[in-house]
Amino acid sequence: MKGKFFAALTLAATLLVTGCGGSDTSKAPADKGADTKEVTLKIGATPVPHAELLEQIKTDLKERGINLEVIEFNDYVQPNIALNDKELDANFFQHEPYLKDFINEHKDVKLTNAGGIHIEPMGIYSKKITALADLPDGAVVSIPNDPTNGGRALLLLQKANLLKLKDGANETATVQDIAENPRNLIIQEVEAAQLPRTLEDVTISIINTNFAMNAELNPMKDALFIEDSTSPYVNIIAVREGDESRAEIKALVEALKSDKIKKFITDKYNGAIVPAF
Repeated sequence: MKGKFFAALTLAATLLVTGCGGSDTSKAPADKGADTKEVTLKIGATPVPHAELLEQIKTDLKERGINLEVIEFNDYVQPNIALNDKELDANFFQHEPYLKDFINEHKDVKLTNAGGIHIEPMGIYSKKITALADLPDGAVVSIPNDPTNGGRALLLLQKANLLKLKDGANETATVQDIAENPRNLIIQEVEAAQLPRTLEDVTISIINTNFAMNAELNPMKDALFIEDSTSPYVNIIAVREGDESRAEIKALVEALKSDKIKKFITDKYNGAIVPAF
């Protein structure tokens, strides 16, 4: 009898512990959430405006358990190489035509567009003339030397009626696609980041807005001619193929497409940069 009595007590105790365990299990998701570790996202970006925009969302992402680490670059090649080599989680500096051209030239690169954020209108700048009507015959013109931005610059020169390209020429146009050059312009191809430095030596330069602003040029005041808001060159968040579905990347894009960032772009850049959302 004594053995049966103790067996009954043991069984009751086991049932009691099991019952308590079931109650704790129902609270596990909340406890697990509280213990979730912070995720770090390393984003490569050019300083203006990309890094500036990213700085605005650091606190917002922090509240969602994401630590945003911004690594600045001053060229258009290394951010894609670093991203492809898994040194970065994403980058923010380029438009999709440039990314597509980069991928075509680097067959081992597997990157994709995770979301478009803003447009940076390309402009024509000068320290020697104050209006394109004053552009002399034989003027020296500097343009970006990368394929898509070089073609984009030539299209802008055509839109400004300074030259004419062959029929069908698009963003991949090169100087060989110039059909008419009535001003006898001398085109010099220069690394995009260095274009502001050429202003002392050339008559006009076609400069990407991010590099213009980094050189303290105001696109709305200093540009002699500028793209309008219909430009197809939307700056994007680029990631490795497959990573566009990562929760952290989606949160990054969502934060950059917020009303907060739209207001920041509008207030700070006064039309020199246009939201694409």
